[in-house]
Amino acid sequence: MTDRHPSGAPWRNFYGRFKGKTIRASQKDYLDNDLEALSPGPIGWDVNPDRKPLDLSTVFGAKDVWLEIGFGGGEHLLGMAEANPHIGLIGCEPFINGVAMLLGKVRRSAVENLRIHPGDVRDLFDVLPAASLSKAFLNYPDPWPKARHHRRRFVTPEHLLPLARAMKPGAEFRVATDIPDYVRQTLEEVPPAGFIRDESATADIHTPWADWISTRYEQKALREGRKPHYLTFRRNGDDAAVA
Repeated sequence: MTDRHPSGAPWRNFYGRFKGKTIRASQKDYLDNDLEALSPGPIGWDVNPDRKPLDLSTVFGAKDVWLEIGFGGGEHLLGMAEANPHIGLIGCEPFINGVAMLLGKVRRSAVENLRIHPGDVRDLFDVLPAASLSKAFLNYPDPWPKARHHRRRFVTPEHLLPLARAMKPGAEFRVATDIPDYVRQTLEEVPPAGFIRDESATADIHTPWADWISTRYEQKALREGRKPHYLTFRRNGDDAAVA
């Protein structure tokens, strides 16, 4: 059995949802009229079959670039863009309802330093230049709580190694989650992928970063009595793990 799609794309199982409840007319308007202009560049195999690296300088100029992996409703991503106009931000989210929700917020905002990839982050990793990211965020990722599904979590080598390749030495990788077992797997899997734990970034594992912007998923966790965890890692600059 081949491991590639006829287009040349690798076969990649995707276990989350691409679409939920019906898209409202206003959200369809955002998707039809705003999304294309906010693309960071040619990512899909249909428009970039040779997997040529994105030229981020044409999008963001000389700005440092940050990435949010799975931005949900976009509260954190948009807040970071508004608070850091000197930074270029890319948000990646395959769930189209979340993309539409963020687009509505962007239309009402004055931000110009935000770009959106509405798809699998692995396709974005294919075309991000090496050592191009200064910071990355993974906020309240899908926990996949059953043990047999833990391989579907983001914090596995399939995702972490391409992320490490795309990050500059010393770049910061933040993980926020309310699931203790996700913390366990994060602490086990992230360092071997090319990162060092930075325990000085917060006062303790339950204290958020000084510039943290809470999300709807965090608020739900707090209402339901689950305690947030905040983990910080630094790209260690040793390419042996990601070669």
